[in-house]
Order: sequence, then C-alpha cells, then structure tokens
Amino acid sequence: MRLLQLCRLPILGIGLLILMAIGFTIQLLGTHFQKRPPQTFTVLHPLSSLSTRTCQPKSHIVFLKTHKTAGSTILNMLHRYGDRNSLTFALPQKYQFNYPNLFHVRRVKGYNEVNKSTYDILCHHMRFNLPEVRKLMPTDSFYFTILRDPATLAESSFSYYRLVSSAFKKSPNFKAFIVHPSHYYKPGERSNHYAHNLLWFDLGFNPDTPFKESLAKAGARAVEGAFHLVLLSEYFDESMVLLKEELCWDLDDVVTFKLNTREASTPLEKREIDRLRAWNALDWYLYVYFNHTFWEKVERFGRERMDTEVRRLRERRHQLAEICLEGLNPVRADQIKEEGIKPFQFGQDKILGWAVKKDLEPKTRARCVQMVTPELQYKDILDLRQFPQGVRGSEPGPAETSGKLLKS
Repeated sequence: MRLLQLCRLPILGIGLLILMAIGFTIQLLGTHFQKRPPQTFTVLHPLSSLSTRTCQPKSHIVFLKTHKTAGSTILNMLHRYGDRNSLTFALPQKYQFNYPNLFHVRRVKGYNEVNKSTYDILCHHMRFNLPEVRKLMPTDSFYFTILRDPATLAESSFSYYRLVSSAFKKSPNFKAFIVHPSHYYKPGERSNHYAHNLLWFDLGFNPDTPFKESLAKAGARAVEGAFHLVLLSEYFDESMVLLKEELCWDLDDVVTFKLNTREASTPLEKREIDRLRAWNALDWYLYVYFNHTFWEKVERFGRERMDTEVRRLRERRHQLAEICLEGLNPVRADQIKEEGIKPFQFGQDKILGWAVKKDLEPKTRARCVQMVTPELQYKDILDLRQFPQGVRGSEPGPAETSGKLLKS
C-alpha cells in the first residue's frame, strides 16, 4: 500500500506539469490569435515638441492654381486644412473666378465692397491679378504657385482641352500640333490660351507677346516679387517639404494622394520636347528661372535634411494609403461607388480617383474621405458651410456659367 502511494506521487507531478503546459500554450495562442485592433488615422505632430516651435502656422494663404500642374492635389490639401481649422475661403460663384478673365474681387461670392469681407484662403482657378487680390486678402498672406515643364504641360493640356480649344480641335492629333503649332493656333480664338504659354497666361501676362529675353526676365522677376514660393510639379515631394517649412504646418497637413490624374499620357521624344518648349518659350523661361530658385531654396534647407523629410513624407503617404484606400493605385471613376469622391470626367482620357475602405472607424474614414475628395465636390462642401442659406452675388459671366466643364 505504501509503495502504491509512493508511485502515485510522480504520476500526479507529471499530470500537474502537463496541465500547466496546456494552460500556458492556450494563453500563448490566445495572445497570438486575438483580433488586431483596427488601424486609426493618428495625426502626426512635428518631431520637435509643439511647445518648442519657433514659428506660428500660417492661415492667410493665396495659391495661384495654374492649369495641369498638380494644382488639384494641392487644392485638396488647402481644402482639408481650411476645413479642419474653420478658416474662411474666398469662393468663386461657380467653380472658378470668371476665368479666363483677370481676377476681380466682385467675382468672390458674398464679397461686399462697402463692408469688406475678410478671408483666410484664396485658392481656386483664376487668372492672376495682384492689385485685386491684395484688395481681398490680409497683408500678411503667404503667396505661392506651381509650375511644370511646358512640354509635358502641353501634352496634358491637349488631352484635356481638345474639345474646347480652337487650335487643338483643328489639329488631327497631338503629334501634328507639335510639328506645326502656329498652323493651327490663332490668337484670340476660343480657349486658345490653353494651347500657348498657358503658365504665362495664368500669371496674368499676354501669352502672344513675341519672345524677348528682357520681357521674359521682367515677367519672371514680377512673379518672384509677388510669390513667396514657386513650386515645381516634377519635384512634388520636395515642393511639399519646402511648403510645409514655409507654412509651419505638420507633416500630415501636406501628405496627399494624387488627384485628377489621367489613365494614360503620350510619351514625348526629345525633339518633340524641344519643339514644345520653343513654342511655349515664355513658359520655358519661367520654368528654367524658377527651377534655379527652387534648388537654391533646397540648398539653404539642406540636401541631407531634404532627403530625410522626403523619405518621411513618402513613408507617411504609404502608411495612410494602407489605412485608407482599397488599393495603392488610383482607379477609374466607374469603380468608385461614392458620388462624393468620384472624379469629374472631361477630355479624351479617363480621370482616375481613389476608393476608400468601408470598414473603417467613422472618424478615421471621414479623414480618409477628405484626402480623396475632388476639388469640385469639396468646393461645394465649403460653399454649403459658408453659405448655408445661400447668397446672391454678382451675375456670373459666360466663362463662369460653363466653369464646371472647363475645370482642370
């Protein structure tokens, strides 16, 4: 009997060890297979503490949205920032400020010449007119714009405005236009500003003035005197870093997804690029001039620091894309079910947009939707917020009436 009791002790010990091992294994498996918490849109603040900032975020901003230069993406950034911070936008009566006419304050919705309204942000399509802009915006406003190589800009403009520009419509195709643009182009014909020195035109100058270096230099210096920063669409991420620094904004404020992009573009050979630059000689002079000033600013910022900041920007964009989007590439409009984020279709090519995940926490999804809302829909959102009861302003001109069709 005593021997039997002694034999039972090791068996009980082994059994106890087995039970402990099973319990520990279940605990490990439970930890490993427990449901992961949903990803949320956590706002990133500067690497340095907010309390140690030596600058104040700017909220008085003028952005000249030039055509076919990634301006729609920048507009989304400004819309989001102003929306989240309850800033007041100077809004057009339709979708642009009586473009292609020069900007005038009477085209701002709700503006009163007697009781002069105050605005924080002016950013929708206009043909720049500095004296009128200064009537409208605070004296401490930060002015910036963006340029693009006129060769690729021309290719995009041809595709988008083929149906409205007289010069483009006359040409059988883009290759034919490149070979002999002056054969199709006549100054003053309908919407021909899209076909010749479009940047120069948007900046308020005459695109048909014969090129002279002295004239081009004077124009470039006038632009330099009016704008605190001129960005380049070919170096978009570096541009966003410089803009973030100038505005004293957080990283998330300048993280964007590309908007209003086309499904395809026409590759250009070197001789075609050279011809388009020569045809748009005033634009090319501007681009070369501000390419130089851009990289001077980068040098002052610091090349190594710039590389670090661009890497942070791209990593954050990728992170937010994984949180927000159904895929990492833009999709056709027919694949986007929500009307509020479906891109407007105009021109020869399909305009792409983004599909946002459905199963997101509500606040996270709202932030994600903001990031992909196209400019037309976002302008309507801002309009409704600022004018919930509506307002009667000056009657729009012919270009305003069809503004939605001429948007870019």
